[in-house]
Amino acid sequence: MPKPPLNLTETQTSSVQVFDGHLLQVHADQVRLPDGKQMVREYITHPGAVVIIPLLDNGELVLERQHRYPLHRDFYELPAGKIDPGEDPLACAQRELLEETGYIAASWRYLATLHSCIGYSDEKLMYYLAQGLVFQSANLDDGEHLEVFTLTLADALEWVKAGKITDNKTVSGLFWAEKVLSGKW
Repeated sequence: MPKPPLNLTETQTSSVQVFDGHLLQVHADQVRLPDGKQMVREYITHPGAVVIIPLLDNGELVLERQHRYPLHRDFYELPAGKIDPGEDPLACAQRELLEETGYIAASWRYLATLHSCIGYSDEKLMYYLAQGLVFQSANLDDGEHLEVFTLTLADALEWVKAGKITDNKTVSGLFWAEKVLSGKW
């Protein structure tokens, strides 16, 4: 007879917000562990984001090169953006695709929600496949600087293999794209 699952729930007994920033908040919570012991859990709250896999009619993906300050280097990424308070995630994806790349899409397909940093953040990433792309014009947010380019999925996966693409949200999105576009998922 199988054993019943263990209760692994940690119960918050107190919470202190130790930082309140423009994008992130940091908390330090006292929690009661399943064995009754007390422990501190530090974590970041994040509003969530969308990741777009924009596929051109010729089969190429629309990607971006963007400087990321925390690591002081440029990264190759799928278009993505933070969900504003009360904003529908699909509307956010549509807004971000147009703002960052200048494209609109005739077809949108929700693929998955992934949690990027479960050890220290509640951030969730919602992935969308965008097809039937038509270029209009980009309208970057103030302070946002990036280069838009296209690349085949095969080349993008080679860049992952070679370590040229290391951004987690992009690697996950490319693996999803590979499965979806091959008809396996």
